[in-house]
Amino acid sequence: MTLAPPPPRTAAPAAAPPEAGSGPRRADAEGTWEAPEHYSLAATWFPLQRGDGDPSFAPHPAGLWAAFATPEGPVSLLATHQRAPGRPGTVTVRAWGDGAASAVASAPAMLGLDDDWSAFDDAAFLAGLPRLVRETRRRHPGFRLPATGRMVEALVPTILEQKVTTLEARRAYRYLVRRYGTPAPGAGQFAPAGLMVAPDARAWLGIPSWEWHRAGVGPQRSDTVMRALRSAAGIERLAERTAAEASAALQSIPGIGVWTAAEVTQRTHADPDSISVGDYHLAHFVGYALTGERTDDPGMLRLLEPWRGHRQRIVRLLGLSGVRAPRYGARITIQDHRRH
Repeated sequence: MTLAPPPPRTAAPAAAPPEAGSGPRRADAEGTWEAPEHYSLAATWFPLQRGDGDPSFAPHPAGLWAAFATPEGPVSLLATHQRAPGRPGTVTVRAWGDGAASAVASAPAMLGLDDDWSAFDDAAFLAGLPRLVRETRRRHPGFRLPATGRMVEALVPTILEQKVTTLEARRAYRYLVRRYGTPAPGAGQFAPAGLMVAPDARAWLGIPSWEWHRAGVGPQRSDTVMRALRSAAGIERLAERTAAEASAALQSIPGIGVWTAAEVTQRTHADPDSISVGDYHLAHFVGYALTGERTDDPGMLRLLEPWRGHRQRIVRLLGLSGVRAPRYGARITIQDHRRH
């Protein structure tokens, strides 16, 4: 689990912000919403990106480009955040492609605008939090949890991250998306060249075994992807259920455990309480941040228990705090399955 965003990338000089009524760049659908005070689009969307090289995202001077599939078809989406002195900021979403209307309709949840922090920000609740968490919340009042509702999109790269390094998983994901994904609608015209829509379930299922091998994905992970996506329609319907119900249903699939389910519902449902139990570094980090001492998964859960219902919010704020636990012992070895 990657906890905190890296320094922002420098945006490519390419496409200027499309304007309504500007000929071929006119959006197929768009919407504007008032943003919470100090809202941060970059921090909110950070968990959705699989690293700086994720082909489905691209920087923009005022926000981010994203490309993804909807039930109606693929979409290129530009989200921009504008601030004006003395006035509420706004978030504007412009979308192109067959899925444009659907994407704009889902934008408030995806942008974290539906994520309600009022109970967390209540003075009595804040008073019971560790000082580090209170201070981080004070410095990051505009951070929100996003809810995409796109189950397969979140599930596949999470499975690829099982029991391997982040570097290894993201390298594999980039390779497979670039090879089996599709260009984003209008890429190179109004969306940045190279922006890609990740493969849909049918495309993932069509990837031959030797391509998984070339991507560095071992048979245990590729088999789990194949097994899960044979019920892709049912998996997508889990977006309509609660995060707890979706998590339990995902864990009924062989090869998917509590870590994978939590990492998915954090992104698809804005689950404020799910904990990535089984993460290689998370328990050590949480223990160190809260007590100065490393701990294990049971110890992490004991530490977070007083704030049940908001445990994922606590973990994300700890990730934004700037605290970094010292590393001890051997690191996970990056395995190159392509040599076998």
